[in-house]
Amino acid sequence: MSASAEMPYFIKPSQNMGSEEKTAAYEQALQELTAVLEGETDFILIMATINCILKTHLRYYYWVGFYCVKEGRLSVGPYQGTLGCLHIDFSKGVCGRAARERQTQLVGDVHALVQGAEHIACDPNSQSEIVVPVFDKQNNLLAVFDVDSSEKFSFDEIDRRYLEEIMQRFLAR
Repeated sequence: MSASAEMPYFIKPSQNMGSEEKTAAYEQALQELTAVLEGETDFILIMATINCILKTHLRYYYWVGFYCVKEGRLSVGPYQGTLGCLHIDFSKGVCGRAARERQTQLVGDVHALVQGAEHIACDPNSQSEIVVPVFDKQNNLLAVFDVDSSEKFSFDEIDRRYLEEIMQRFLAR
């Protein structure tokens, strides 16, 4: 897939946040997610709502979305941002590695990875990434949650902690 390096008119460039501001934004997002999703069971609706609320509060989120496990690979699910890859094999990219290893992946500079194998460049504006595996209560992999930033080194342990909690709290059913 080829992509233009020009940022689309409808997407704002990422703006990194400090630790305190980031923590406060996640806490606000958690409160909203809890209020909006209380009692909700529809998996797609939950994923779409998580995308919306997190992208609203965390201004370094450039692309945010889910890749769902389907027919032995990852297929794009609900997301916000530019065009995502439609399918990703477990053997490719950061999303594939998160699915394969069943562990959160933090990448400070995606362009330092081997392109096409370790990283799939769906959008050249993406500079850093975090991918969190999503499991059901029986520990089966359901999806991965992928967030890209147009700034390098946007993601850290604060993101890992909150995103793993959000995936567990709202999607492990």
